[in-house]
Amino acid sequence: LPFPVVLSVLLVKPMFSPRIFSLISCRRTDVLLVSPWLAPIVWEGTFNRDILNAQYRQKNFVVGVATFAVKKYVRFIEGFLGSANKFFLSGHRVNFYLFTDHPEKVPSINLAPEKRLFIIPVQNYSRWQDISMNRMDIISNHIHSHWRYEVDYLYSMDIDVQMFEHIGVEIIDTLVGTISSWQYTKPRDSNSYERHPESRAAIPHGEGDFYYAASFYGGSVSEVYKLTTACFKGVTEDRANGIEAKWHEESHLNKYLLYHKPTRLLSPEYYWDEELIRPRIIRVKRLSSVRKDLQELERLTLLLGGLRELLVPCSSLDSLVSFFFCREAKCVL
Repeated sequence: LPFPVVLSVLLVKPMFSPRIFSLISCRRTDVLLVSPWLAPIVWEGTFNRDILNAQYRQKNFVVGVATFAVKKYVRFIEGFLGSANKFFLSGHRVNFYLFTDHPEKVPSINLAPEKRLFIIPVQNYSRWQDISMNRMDIISNHIHSHWRYEVDYLYSMDIDVQMFEHIGVEIIDTLVGTISSWQYTKPRDSNSYERHPESRAAIPHGEGDFYYAASFYGGSVSEVYKLTTACFKGVTEDRANGIEAKWHEESHLNKYLLYHKPTRLLSPEYYWDEELIRPRIIRVKRLSSVRKDLQELERLTLLLGGLRELLVPCSSLDSLVSFFFCREAKCVL
């Protein structure tokens, strides 16, 4: 079989045999293309999107995207939705589920006809860690009550990201994890797994394979329901014992995916951290984090607020504060 045909078989049906895989005259020899449990790893140059689009359009799937913009993260909504509208599953039906504590701050964005936005009010928490860890529970509850009737596949994505290249149906599968850009080249024992045995997220030394980013994961609605329910159960049990996993929900995600293997892995192209130097093997940066320093921005806000109280209010001071704040905000984002 020619290369594109064989690759399309592997990407649509991930449980393939080594014999079939050996027939591929692959155009990538510089990266790992398949996991030890024979799940494909998606890189640029390993799929033909035209073939995949033709196959998936016949099935008329609806894909959901859950994302959270709470507190200061509302500033990332426009960049996220604008880039997702352009690059995420172009031509396919997508429901964006945006959770926010500031619905009134959601900008008006003209989405493509096949894409819909649902704004869902949600409470905030004093600590960002609590916001992060409660996402699993919120997603699980909404799958049970609504989303299982509305979408076929569901993906959770961070709001503080932007897309720069097309992300298409090559991401669709039963259970999908994204390999962390921070951990891809590191030995297994140096990965950021939770190692303290008291935590429900603990992975013993010597165990583990890939390290997955909580910024982008998903799969079929039923599998994401199992994942989020199990992870939040672990979070709840840790809380009851006064424990907080090293990387919060991401630690619990990695524990789950270690023992419930993903049927497809997305390479670090699908979530690149801008703090890292991009190596040659990352030919395409499809999605990446937005550079920011929210802690510094919050400190600056408090500092400027204090200046207003200490000095006599005047229009010139307000103008200076506004100019300085806007200038610094652009620098740290």
